[in-house]
Amino acid sequence: MAPQSQPAHLDSPPSAPLWLRIGFWICTVIAVAVVIRRVLTLAFPNPNPPPQLGSLDTAFASHAALTLAHILPALAFVVVAPFVVFRRLDRRAWAERILYPLGVVVGLTAYAMSTYAVGGWIERSAVFFFDTLFLFSLFRAYSYRNREDSSLNRRWLLRSIAILLGIATTRPVMGVFFATARLTHLTFHQFFGIAFWIGFSINTLIFELWLRSRDRQMHVPHSVAPSRA
Repeated sequence: MAPQSQPAHLDSPPSAPLWLRIGFWICTVIAVAVVIRRVLTLAFPNPNPPPQLGSLDTAFASHAALTLAHILPALAFVVVAPFVVFRRLDRRAWAERILYPLGVVVGLTAYAMSTYAVGGWIERSAVFFFDTLFLFSLFRAYSYRNREDSSLNRRWLLRSIAILLGIATTRPVMGVFFATARLTHLTFHQFFGIAFWIGFSINTLIFELWLRSRDRQMHVPHSVAPSRA
């Protein structure tokens, strides 16, 4: 039984609003599709791609091994994540055990990928900030798991998942930039980093707002839950 001071409602799959659950699945589908496309593009390059998209594909192909070392564990993380999000404590232990090492690999290779950031220092700064936040959240989740504090373990694990799925939210943002490139005259080198900041910020902020709203609804004392999160 969770201590009375902890937000025990997070021990169980969250009764999140429908729009949030839909958003989670949309992000998951986009993330999976992005990885599949990247793998296929690396394996079978398009000889006549659109100019900007072709330049982007070439940039990733220049460090194909590192790209695969990053995106394949990320794909596995995204596929396993729903088993953590939507299953009860006694049925998600196996998924958690897989998620931690996958998350570490994804986080460390993300730092390495930033060496080749096509968006320059704007993209690199977004990677440093959100990747560090992701790894920190994952570490906190693991530490609370070792302390058998299931509520705070889940709180931080959900936070890490929400942050990682921010990469999926960057894709529609990039789509807007690509679609308006003729008007803005921005190249992907110029807007790639901006899209990273926007996409990851959207996911992080939405999750934090939902988490705090959930705490208020469950009458969790402000001096306890937010301060420990």
